[in-house]
Amino acid sequence: MDVARKLFAAKGFENTTMNDIALASQKGRRTLYTYFKSKEEIYFAVVENELFQLADKLKLVARKNTSPEERLIEYIYIRMDAIKEAVNRNGNLKADFFKEVRQVELVRREFDSREKKILKEILSEGMEQKVFHIQDSDFMALMVHYALRGFEVPYIRGELERLMKEKKDSIMNFLFYGIKKNVNNVK
Repeated sequence: MDVARKLFAAKGFENTTMNDIALASQKGRRTLYTYFKSKEEIYFAVVENELFQLADKLKLVARKNTSPEERLIEYIYIRMDAIKEAVNRNGNLKADFFKEVRQVELVRREFDSREKKILKEILSEGMEQKVFHIQDSDFMALMVHYALRGFEVPYIRGELERLMKEKKDSIMNFLFYGIKKNVNNVK
């Protein structure tokens, strides 16, 4: 898969053949077809591997010995940077990522499930510590997950990255206190 990832990154999905992957990995095409039915299957395995690596990074953040608020904020920024880094590291895959976004969605299901679980753990701990005032950690994990997904494309393209880093305090205030004015909560 690493050989395929490098080829996809260098040549793009369309310009990479199963023969290219077989030659670069020093395997016969028959051997390659034993493990993967098509180039698309290899591509999705590459994307899935990237997402599993990201999930592992996020688990480490979620298990840090810091407050739930600190972990949630760190989680958001590490997640966004890691996704951008993965897409950019893969060169031509960046274009394929945007072009094949619907098919990438199929591969993301497992990552999405893992992410919601990690977010729920952070939110549930915050509820137990009476730091977060939410009624349903499952629902809030889902909402945070989809909000972050909505930020991905503009963040990867660079439209949102600078703003999110400059406006970290505003994001924290919005996330932890909402938009309703309450003089006791606003920092």
